[in-house]
Order: sequence, then structure tokens, then C-alpha cells
Amino acid sequence: MSYWDHRKPVQRLRAVDITEVARASVRLLDEGGLRALTLRSVALEVGVAPASLYSRVESVDDLFDLALDTALADDPLMSEAVRNADLPTLMQDFFTHLTTHRWAGQVIGMRAPRGPAYLALSERMCVLLELAGVADPLGTAYRLSNLVIGSSLTAPVAPEEKRVAVDSEQAPTYARLHATHHISPHEILAEGVRALLAFSD
Repeated sequence: MSYWDHRKPVQRLRAVDITEVARASVRLLDEGGLRALTLRSVALEVGVAPASLYSRVESVDDLFDLALDTALADDPLMSEAVRNADLPTLMQDFFTHLTTHRWAGQVIGMRAPRGPAYLALSERMCVLLELAGVADPLGTAYRLSNLVIGSSLTAPVAPEEKRVAVDSEQAPTYARLHATHHISPHEILAEGVRALLAFSD
């Protein structure tokens, strides 16, 4: 169950600030990755007893939900893109967001994002696809999202992948192409988005 399905009401006058909890979760994830996020680490970050967090969240899964949506909502590039960008630009900006917060793509693989910022992104994608006359706007939105998420997860290792030699005896065609291939992750994503949109027309 998502945090957004069961969020707890504030029951005390000095209740834990859920926005502070969410932003502390983002900081911990940015600094240390998935393993850095625990109820204890967040409690320490916001200066409360771990038991106090249970007044606002049920588990670490809630912290992942909150961090995912808060990182997106607090990203000025994404806020502007969701309001005004065309679809290719929106996808590139989402890619930039996910490569900045490298844990976010991993969390999306574990937790379907249903917070208000992600719903606004999904709504904008569907609206743009409907306006473009795409036959299956939601299916195409899923395909585009999966392309961006997958691209963001592999982008950080792209420079290393280029440096690692390919055994030309085992994979001669791949080795030959690999040796001369210089397209960046951003260019690969742009070509993928164009291809998906052309296929969806």
C-alpha cells in the first residue's frame, strides 16, 4: 500500500512535520542510496525519536514514497517542464531529474509513484499525447516512462561501459560497432523518444 492511500492524520499539537521527514529522506537517499534510508536515520536527521515517526508513517516504504514525490516536486526544472514543456523536452528533463537522484529510478521499480507531483507528470504526458492524436496515450506514456527510467539507470555507467574492451573473437560485430560508437545517453534517449512517438502515430 502506498503512503498516498493511507496517510495518517496529524494527531498531536507538536506532530512530526511530514515535509521535513520527506526532505530528510531525499537528502539521505542522495547521499547514501537506498540502504541509507531507515526510520532511525530519518528520525536522527529531523531530531526526533524513531517512535515519533510512526505518528505520520507506517514503514520505510512510506519514506520511499514521500522522498520520490518530494524530490520531483522540489525540482524547479521538472516543475517548469510539467507546466510548459513539449513531450521530448519533458522526457529529457525527467531523465536529468532521475540521473540527479540516482535512487529514484530504483524506487520506481519497487513502488508505483502515486504522489501529487508524479500524478501531475503523468497527467501532463497523457494530455500531450492525446493532443498529438496518439491512439493509445496511456500505453505510450508507460512506454516513454520505461524508456526514460531504464536510460537513467544505465546512464551513470555509460563512460565505464565505453572504456571496457569487448572480446572481438566472441562478439566481432559488437566489438567493431562498440569501438566507433560515440552517441551520448541523452542522444540515445532522444532517438528512442522519437522512435516511440513515430511508432505510436
